[in-house]
Amino acid sequence: MLRNKNGSVFQSGREITSQQLEEIKETVGLFPSLSRQELAATICENLEWLTASGSYKIDACLKLLEKLEKEGIIQLPEKREEYIRERFSKPVPLTGRTEPQPSIVCKLRELGIARVEVVRDKEKAETWKEYVSRYHYLSYKPPFGYYLRYFIESERGLLGCLLFAGAAKALTVRDKWIGWTENQRLRNLAWVINNTRFLIFPWVRVKNLASHVLGQVVRRIKEDWLDCWGYGPVLLETFVDPQHYEGSCYKGANWEHLGMTTGDGLVRKGKRYTTTPKMILVKPLVKDFRFLLCSERLKGRVEE
Repeated sequence: MLRNKNGSVFQSGREITSQQLEEIKETVGLFPSLSRQELAATICENLEWLTASGSYKIDACLKLLEKLEKEGIIQLPEKREEYIRERFSKPVPLTGRTEPQPSIVCKLRELGIARVEVVRDKEKAETWKEYVSRYHYLSYKPPFGYYLRYFIESERGLLGCLLFAGAAKALTVRDKWIGWTENQRLRNLAWVINNTRFLIFPWVRVKNLASHVLGQVVRRIKEDWLDCWGYGPVLLETFVDPQHYEGSCYKGANWEHLGMTTGDGLVRKGKRYTTTPKMILVKPLVKDFRFLLCSERLKGRVEE
């Protein structure tokens, strides 16, 4: 683990001082019966190490603890058996409520008011999952971390679904375009969010509906995210698979095409996989997004 001259280290964009490292060592020694998760939570509380939403930054702390253990500085408790929750392994059951509906074929102005609404209650969330699982070519996968689901609604019924979740951890083209350093990216990545699912139901054929919906989302998602998670994102991103779509609705809504992904999937220790290259599109939510993402001014919710 690389240390600065003053003995501090950086983890996930935060500097951990030599004094704080000693406090971490002391905490681990004082509480040998705690699990790794409990140790990380205790250390995060002591260091006031929080995510943008105000929760403890457990994953970052665990990575730091594992590095310290590898160097022989601390001895962590044995990893406890982890259980995979059923909701991650069981497919979404399909019911009659998401059966295909009569075709809606008209011009946008003939459709009436089309709007996006945040999915808040459990019953609507289950219906949303079922629609995406049934009709999106990537199906449904439970999002990790922060996310927002939307239904596209109209007087003629439901028209589609959207999902926004965490941004890609590292993306060469995007990161060069923003101009941030690695530590700035690790610290401020939460303020970039990804449109991971966009579905217009197959029986809905309304020209320009998709770009119209994207325009609505851009105008309101900062406040919706703030209301739900306690901080407001400053940049949207998405990936479009050119084997399936041209990305015309995003371009029509003035999203900027930055280039293509490499096709290399997320690399994990001992694992590697490839995907087809995707188009990278972005949409700033504020004018000074680059300055903010490269600064220490972005502050999330702080829990009392």
